[in-house]
Amino acid sequence: MKPFLTGSAAFAAGIALFAAVATAQQDFTPDYAIEDDAADFATEAPANPSEPWILAAGGRIYDNWWEALNRPAPHYITHPSYPEVGQKSGAETWRCKECHGWDYAGVQGVYRAGSHYTGIKGIEGAKGKSVAEIFELLRGPVHLYNREMIPDDALARVAAFVSRGQFDMSGYIDPSTRQIVAGDINRGREVFQTICAACHGFDGRKLNWGGPGEDAYIGTEAVDVPDEVLNKIMHAHTGVEMINLQAFGPELAVDVLRYTSTLPTE
Repeated sequence: MKPFLTGSAAFAAGIALFAAVATAQQDFTPDYAIEDDAADFATEAPANPSEPWILAAGGRIYDNWWEALNRPAPHYITHPSYPEVGQKSGAETWRCKECHGWDYAGVQGVYRAGSHYTGIKGIEGAKGKSVAEIFELLRGPVHLYNREMIPDDALARVAAFVSRGQFDMSGYIDPSTRQIVAGDINRGREVFQTICAACHGFDGRKLNWGGPGEDAYIGTEAVDVPDEVLNKIMHAHTGVEMINLQAFGPELAVDVLRYTSTLPTE
């Protein structure tokens, strides 16, 4: 399969996909249940959204739209535009970040090699483009995000994020080594201990994402996948009550990232 479908092939794939969506949703049971008391903050919109909220919400949808919007995950089909060279299948291939990377740089960034390699370019070229233009691209035959997946208002947030919310991670994280190369540890400690520690604990080990016999704390993740952690510091994790630093900019987020990389990893 080529990385992108065009012409009649893309149209046919889109029609087939839309039919599959409708069929799958008839008997869908969510596999990512969000607590009722967290739903408003995690998946709803404020009455008068600010620019930082819009960009952070768009960043979460870029991360994982079905968790961010509490909608069905497309487990039933691998994205028609996902290239054969890729190693993923099913729902994962529908995440924006899976092709374009946490650092938005695609094949020029961290995903230049490894299990997430697709050979697809990043989204830097869309910086500054109109929201309407990006919106139409996301609805079009390459991306195939229909309204059952991402409603118009939510897709507009993704388009706003792509247009106005990207920042160059390469100055903070080396894309070839994934090493953090910037950040003020002391400033990061101040922010983490007064804000982030409420959920993560002072040593970062209050939350554990690891499996049996394999711990994965915030310190573990900051060392292993700093580009992912930086994205979540800026935009929050999808589908949960988590603060984000979008309103304060990436410099402060990098300070927090640098500090979290000093916390216990096991």
